[in-house]
Amino acid sequence: MPKTPRPERRPRLAASARRAQLVEVGRKVFAERGYEATSVEEIAERAGISKPIVYEHFGGKEGLYAVIVDREIEYIVSCIVEAISAGSPRERLERAALAFLTYVKERPGGFAVLLRDAPASKGSGEMPALMHDLADRVGTIFTEQFRRAGYDAKTAPIYAHALVGMVDREPQAAPGGDGGESHRGARVDGAPPPAQAADAVGDDGTAIMRCGEGSP
Repeated sequence: MPKTPRPERRPRLAASARRAQLVEVGRKVFAERGYEATSVEEIAERAGISKPIVYEHFGGKEGLYAVIVDREIEYIVSCIVEAISAGSPRERLERAALAFLTYVKERPGGFAVLLRDAPASKGSGEMPALMHDLADRVGTIFTEQFRRAGYDAKTAPIYAHALVGMVDREPQAAPGGDGGESHRGARVDGAPPPAQAADAVGDDGTAIMRCGEGSP
């Protein structure tokens, strides 16, 4: 009697590779469903593992989510730091906007994670909590760079919040990156390219400065 062939066993991943896999899978699921609707069961199923492995590496859904959010924010911050190392305040704002918009285009799932889970207390016209935290981080970067260049650092947080707020309102690609529905449900077929949108952000930022303390 012929023996029934045993199912092939998947190779066991090294701990670092497993963590990287779970971060990638988790980012996709959180982008699609949001934090509350995401379950450890679904993450484990998509990764082809058992639930205890998720708990082993991240302590649970909250721990995995925190790692994903931290990595996305650190990636954005590093892109902006590199972009604003030189130039006038307006040029720095435009370069920061271009870096941010390029991130959104290339990593729409990560951007969706940052936008999806605003606390219920936030109004529809207000910036989501994670984006507000990001704006504070960017404001610190702008302040440091403006001081080094001899510009008025008091305007730096205004530029930073204007940048993040304006980019938040730009229509972007869906989490899958296929140009369908955006995270806000708007069509993105006619969305401007990052460079054109960055120039518009620069215009808007300059207008904000003129309404305040004057254009730097």
